[in-house]
Amino acid sequence: MKKILNADVSNVVEEMLQGYLLAYRRYYKRVGDYNAIVYRGHRKDKVALVIGGGSGHEPMFSGFCGAGLADGVACGNICASPNPELVRAAGAAVDQGRGVLFVYGCYAGDNLNFDMGEELLQAEGIRTAHVRVWDDLASAPRDRISDRRGIAGDVFVIKVAGAACDAGLDLDEVVRITEKARDRLNTIGVATYPGTLPGNDKPTFELAGDEMEFGMGIHGEPGIERTKMQTAEQMVDRMYHELKAEMELKAGDEIAVLVNGLGSTPLLELNLVYYDLYQHLKKDGILVYDSEVKTYCTSMEMGGFSISVLKLDEELKQYYDMPCYSPYYAKGSYAGDLQAEAEETDVQAEAEETKEDAEQGAEETVIRRSGDGVLEELGCEDARNMLLYIADKIIAQKPYLTEIDSAIGDGDHGIGMAGGMRRVKKKLMTMQGEGNVYRLFEAAGTEMLMSMGGASGVIFGSLYLAGAKGAQAGPVLGAADLARMERKSLEAIQERGKAQKGDKTMVDALLPAVEALEANRESSLLEALKAAEAAAYQGVEDTKQYTAKFGRAKSLMERAIGHQDAGATSVWLIFQGMREFVEGISENGAF
Repeated sequence: MKKILNADVSNVVEEMLQGYLLAYRRYYKRVGDYNAIVYRGHRKDKVALVIGGGSGHEPMFSGFCGAGLADGVACGNICASPNPELVRAAGAAVDQGRGVLFVYGCYAGDNLNFDMGEELLQAEGIRTAHVRVWDDLASAPRDRISDRRGIAGDVFVIKVAGAACDAGLDLDEVVRITEKARDRLNTIGVATYPGTLPGNDKPTFELAGDEMEFGMGIHGEPGIERTKMQTAEQMVDRMYHELKAEMELKAGDEIAVLVNGLGSTPLLELNLVYYDLYQHLKKDGILVYDSEVKTYCTSMEMGGFSISVLKLDEELKQYYDMPCYSPYYAKGSYAGDLQAEAEETDVQAEAEETKEDAEQGAEETVIRRSGDGVLEELGCEDARNMLLYIADKIIAQKPYLTEIDSAIGDGDHGIGMAGGMRRVKKKLMTMQGEGNVYRLFEAAGTEMLMSMGGASGVIFGSLYLAGAKGAQAGPVLGAADLARMERKSLEAIQERGKAQKGDKTMVDALLPAVEALEANRESSLLEALKAAEAAAYQGVEDTKQYTAKFGRAKSLMERAIGHQDAGATSVWLIFQGMREFVEGISENGAF
């Protein structure tokens, strides 16, 4: 699928957001240099509402910030959650002293990053709460409802939450009403054509021209069933009866309905879907209180649609009916009449700074070692150059990691890792080690954590950061030092993400690598790294036997068997990069 992009796709989110701000600067302003926006006219003295998630689903989430809606938005990278610092900045920017509510889709990366963002705000004395939307009934059975994904139903939850905040209710009451809306809501979708992420040559999933898939997620996660293409009547019949059974809909129930396009499905077809859906509702005596036929929650140019149903009662109707306005979503008489507070030149200047920042992060790296042959230990300059070498290695392996992730995920792992490593390069090029080897690992981990987004940002940032943070300053790193550092990182990662060996995650490679380091702590640094690399590689191979317990691959169940985990593969590549640097032999020969 041809895309309209600039040459440097690593900067697509910043440029997209700058364009949005230029177009709608009367309504919004940017939060510092973060990919976060706030509504200029938000009411004072109320609970603040912040929404957010991965970009690439526009107008979700940025299009649902405005009067009676969200006060702020945290925009992550393409199909990846915003990082914790971005979440914190968005929340702090709109806090009115009465607490901040976060509403977002239930995905592993969003859950991890928003949780950490809340912790940062709470440390500043700001009270927070969250409501995770899990409306996608196809993504998990009812007894595992908290494992379900959040998709187009986000629209209804954000609408109700924004109204409850504007009504002046306290944080606990806003949470109660928002959760009530979330718990009376379900969505099911069907995909007819794949989407493609910016920077990827291949689509996020493969679907033959005469095929479709019921229940597919907005990132290309597998659904309930793949079938031959059907008529609109047949699709809607299946989806309606799934919703009716799940929600126990009956005659006399009042509902709000959203028929949502996934990106490339035209309104002609979406209105045809609503026509077929309405015939079922009318026949069964289910009352449509309100309906929308729009494209609100997309996945680039993915073909297909979803149907969301919110079962209303008198309390929810009160908040659903309250007026709201944003450039992409409006109800009632709220037209919004704000004067522009930002000049066009201000936003253009920010765009130029962002572009310059990206160019600096992409400059060529010159790798140097303190001597020829095998290094017995790593001083500060060697450690810095080793981390730069690993960064280049991961960036070069972006297509490989993308291909692996596309098989059972959404294909964004390579993009996220490469983007994080570019930030690592930029940071390390300004450092000289400062006499503390751990400071270099801490700086690299922080850059990954704050730039990558998604679950990978938290997890791989912790791989470098957690073990180094707080470590006693040391000028050199040997096998025993590395073993201690990586053990601490492993423990932090497992504490944060709860993954164990056999869950088909990066832990499957990291845990055996750490154990190999510890078993060889008295050996040379090279021998310890050889053992760790071999153990990590075997861990990658072992993931092919597992079903996934975390991330977007978990809904595949047995279909994930035979495919290796992308995160585990990145761990193996990192340890391979360490070994190559210490041994003095790269993939292309001697350094």
